[in-house]
Amino acid sequence: MQQIDWIILICTLIFIVAYGVWHTRGSKNVQDFIRGGNQSKWWTIGLSVMATQASAITFLSTPGQAFHDGMGFVQFYFGVPIAMVIICLVFIPIYHRLKVYTAYEYLESRFDLKTRSLAAVLFLIQRGLAAGITIYAPSIILSVVLGWDLITLNIIIGILVIIYTVSGGTKAVSVTQKHQMAVIFTGMFIAFFVIVNSLPADVNFTKALNIAGASDKMKILNFSFDLDNRYTLWSGIIGGSFLMLSYFGTDQSQVQRYLSGKSIKEMQLGLLFNGLLKVPMQFFILLVGVMVFVFYQFNATPLNFSPTATATVLNSSYSDDYQALEQKQMLLFEKKQALINEFVKSEDKALSEQISKATIADKENRTAARELIKLAAEEQEIKVEDNDKDYVFIHFILNNLPKGLIGLLLAVILSAAMSSTASELNALGSTTALDLYKRNVTVEKSENHYLLASKWFTLLWGIIAILIACIANLFDNLIQLVNIIGSIFYGNVLGIFLLAFFVKYVRSNAVFVAALITQVVIIGVYYFVMFLPESQGEKAMLGYLWLNLIGCALVMGIAVLIQLINGNNEYKVDQ
Repeated sequence: MQQIDWIILICTLIFIVAYGVWHTRGSKNVQDFIRGGNQSKWWTIGLSVMATQASAITFLSTPGQAFHDGMGFVQFYFGVPIAMVIICLVFIPIYHRLKVYTAYEYLESRFDLKTRSLAAVLFLIQRGLAAGITIYAPSIILSVVLGWDLITLNIIIGILVIIYTVSGGTKAVSVTQKHQMAVIFTGMFIAFFVIVNSLPADVNFTKALNIAGASDKMKILNFSFDLDNRYTLWSGIIGGSFLMLSYFGTDQSQVQRYLSGKSIKEMQLGLLFNGLLKVPMQFFILLVGVMVFVFYQFNATPLNFSPTATATVLNSSYSDDYQALEQKQMLLFEKKQALINEFVKSEDKALSEQISKATIADKENRTAARELIKLAAEEQEIKVEDNDKDYVFIHFILNNLPKGLIGLLLAVILSAAMSSTASELNALGSTTALDLYKRNVTVEKSENHYLLASKWFTLLWGIIAILIACIANLFDNLIQLVNIIGSIFYGNVLGIFLLAFFVKYVRSNAVFVAALITQVVIIGVYYFVMFLPESQGEKAMLGYLWLNLIGCALVMGIAVLIQLINGNNEYKVDQ
């Protein structure tokens, strides 16, 4: 990195932290700290909601996902618009009428304290894990750039986020996220145009798309009903809708964003704004990854983009085998480049089929390289991640972008990490203070007491997130890991809320027992049906998105059954 890159990167991060602290120096009560004083306009809410979901993992892993597997991942987000409409019609009016500070506060008015506490605990577990991963993701980037160890970087990034989140709460998170999203959009658009302009002179954007299509990277829709396929139209619309309903409707890190709105109309407009832009934004980020793929059809690529993985295998007894794969990779590259050059001139469909076969051969060669890396790591008795999806985009940034732009793109990824982590810590602190500490531990205290408690719990969760980041490991790729963690818990929590909204005869004891049973079952299903087969090199029998539907249906079905067995007694509903 050049001096100008460091200046851009450091100045961007310092400005965000300093602005967040300065602008929210007047947050002196619980309403300001947790609900931002209810002053947010719809565009602030919309950008804040987008920034909360679009972590560094989005900008680190998604281009790599597209590089390896194409545009199909966009189907994961097809449920967002559907979920936004339902939340605007059902969730927001109830939250607004009851003037809740957290989503789980509503569950006590509908059921009882133990149900509220259980939902809060489930949120704290999954979101606490996710917060650690959102810190860990950018640490990988800087460890590659600076050569620093991951633990040091985890601590630095965590402290930067903690400073303004503890200082200003929700208001600090919201005001900084507007600037972070501006940095993010600017950087990604510039990167996209630089990539396209870096292609050979006779390859325009249309031809680049044709090359990507010939290499099977532009297959957006998969109409298969195969349940073990992770990304299909049906898993995105059905499983994705349940995931997004739970995430945006019951996850406090998102609920807290729109509860800060000035009115119910501002809240609803903010979510609809997110619903309209989310799919196009993810499509664009994936398209950036596809353009990186096209760029590398004219420029040689490493066999594995992770420097650590490559160094591990080259220092092992498998070094010769790996170098043989590298030579094969170069021959494949030259063969495919010749085919693509001819395809650019003629666009012959027969050539397209040959390019597709060459792409498959390339993928198989990279898979063989990953197997050697695994064996090398086992030989040296060390833990090394062989999957390089999370390194593709950072490799391109560091080796192909002009100076100045490298600093801007790193600022993009770090801004995304800070915005998402800040929302998570803000919600974790608020939920712990109000849903657990205030309702289960203390007698009634002053408002200032709970303000200080929220800040201290935010600090505590920041420390926990740093610790989780320090022991985290890559799993397939980071963006999938976060979504898998969410899918294990979200369906259950969503089912609890849907019971509260629509199934009025079900009482608290039935819901509480059903939720406990469901969580155990879902964890078991994930372990035996997905995790265990994949750990043994086999294909999972079920895509993780379906866990959201299964969890939701299971908790609702069990709760209704328990209530029917116990009798249709009096029930408690919100007034």
